[in-house]
Amino acid sequence: MELGLTTFAEVHPVGGTGPTPTAAERLRQVVREAEVTEQAGLDVYGVGEHHRKDFAASSPAVVLAAIAARTERIQLTSAVTVLSSDDPVRVFQDFATLDGLSDGRAELMAGRGSFTESFPLFGYDLADYDALFEEKLALLLKIRDEGPVTWNGRFRAPLKDAIVYPRTEGRPLPVWIAVGGSPESVVRAGLLGLPLAIAIIGGQPARFKPLVELYHRALAEGGNEPQPVAVHAHGYVADTDEDAVADFYAPYAAAMSGIGRERGWGAMTREQFNALRSQSGSLFVGTPDYVASKIADVRDTLGLDRFMLHTSVGTLPHEKVLDNIRLLGEKVAPQVR
Repeated sequence: MELGLTTFAEVHPVGGTGPTPTAAERLRQVVREAEVTEQAGLDVYGVGEHHRKDFAASSPAVVLAAIAARTERIQLTSAVTVLSSDDPVRVFQDFATLDGLSDGRAELMAGRGSFTESFPLFGYDLADYDALFEEKLALLLKIRDEGPVTWNGRFRAPLKDAIVYPRTEGRPLPVWIAVGGSPESVVRAGLLGLPLAIAIIGGQPARFKPLVELYHRALAEGGNEPQPVAVHAHGYVADTDEDAVADFYAPYAAAMSGIGRERGWGAMTREQFNALRSQSGSLFVGTPDYVASKIADVRDTLGLDRFMLHTSVGTLPHEKVLDNIRLLGEKVAPQVR
């Protein structure tokens, strides 16, 4: 199974209460974190797209291109690209360019977006939330295929006998569908024969098993070959449980409480944190042995091909993030594999 990390280049007070780094500082840290991810023997690094003050990565392809220049082996993916509010022509060009720069290591994870700031920013109506994604995904896949594209839709200018350049070399650009738990999105991925990435940021990972089974049924119904399934989840690895909780809880709780207040969840409590950190919960926080056992459990329950740990939910001291990456590669990965 592949193992790696994702980030949104979060910009929060360090440790929950310390100074707040600038967006430029966080972006430079992200490039270093990706370098260490490769050095630790891990397989993939992902950068997500957001358009808010508390996230520095609004253009994953640009950040990943900087990482491509400093790495040689790891897969480089968006996590995710908010395709609904972007132009599929430009998205393809960006990631085909990244693929060339990285010698064939680029991937694209397309999602509808759990935050909505990009919709008014780029002139789209949230009432068209699902229709935008469906149409733009269809166009992106047409562009990815070899041959001229003639196309007409609701949300952009038509194309006539267009071939979008540059093209990828030796393979089609890998396109995943990233979902947060919507059955409709899972079915769409299966019917289209695209790999599936599931964001699990609360509750119990085992509850996603029916969705994975639904995905496999949709793959079969669409006449498609089996495809990889990935999970993205929050977590942090340290030498002891006490260190892991002491390092991770305060910045995590501060970040999640802020989002919770926006969305009506309320503040994150220590009781909620402890429940999420339990063996059956969605937080992968603890020693290498503990985190490895949890990843293995989720792999076996859901039949995973890839697991991506998201550490910087709240902003941790940079050196602690690097230590976490090294432990994930050197101590967790061998046990899981």
